[in-house]
Amino acid sequence: MSVQDLALVRGIDDTRATLKRWGADPAPVIGEWAAKSLLVACGLLLAVYVIATVTPPDPTLLVIPGVTRPPQASNIGQVLFRNSLVLALHGFACLAGFIAGSSMPLEAARRSGVWKVVHDWAGPLAIWFVVLATGFSLLTQAVILGDGTAAVAAQLGMSPGVLLAALSLHAVPELTALFLPLAAWLVASRRGQWSELLAATFVTVAIAVPVLVASAFVETYVTPDLIRALTAV
Repeated sequence: MSVQDLALVRGIDDTRATLKRWGADPAPVIGEWAAKSLLVACGLLLAVYVIATVTPPDPTLLVIPGVTRPPQASNIGQVLFRNSLVLALHGFACLAGFIAGSSMPLEAARRSGVWKVVHDWAGPLAIWFVVLATGFSLLTQAVILGDGTAAVAAQLGMSPGVLLAALSLHAVPELTALFLPLAAWLVASRRGQWSELLAATFVTVAIAVPVLVASAFVETYVTPDLIRALTAV
């Protein structure tokens, strides 16, 4: 059996064992992921608030579905498309952690010379790449959402804080779902349990998808009503 085949078989066996163990008592595992994911989501919303309060609002009038015009079913698809890209990025980051932390060491142990050095360094470098790429993604999201929040708040005559409070109705569960793979990555990296990340990728994405669908419906049909009610106060 080749090294690649052995790594694949070991990865599948580890994933099956992990899923079986989690299935016997899922609450502690999912609860820890959810808590850390919620913490990251709140941190992002805080960053958005800070950026929105210091950013000069764009005077361009924006079309806000459900507020400036009636919501449409297509708006749900647009929200889901954007969120699917973010979830895919975070899911691949989790998968990359599995490859770099679990499969690469097995490959390195069976090689010698230059190729061993390459594989020894490939894992840590891949992990750092994931960390930097994820950090860049979070920073980009904070800036874009902060700019958008400032513009919408100014257009509606609201403070960024009040607008974010209304948006939190869907944003908190949405962001928590999106960050579940990253939370699993953080837990595994802290404990050195890289072999569990393939299973974590499957589970976190499976949990996130229905939450994102529900959040998209709330964002399209419920949150706009709350915003209109607040602007009328």
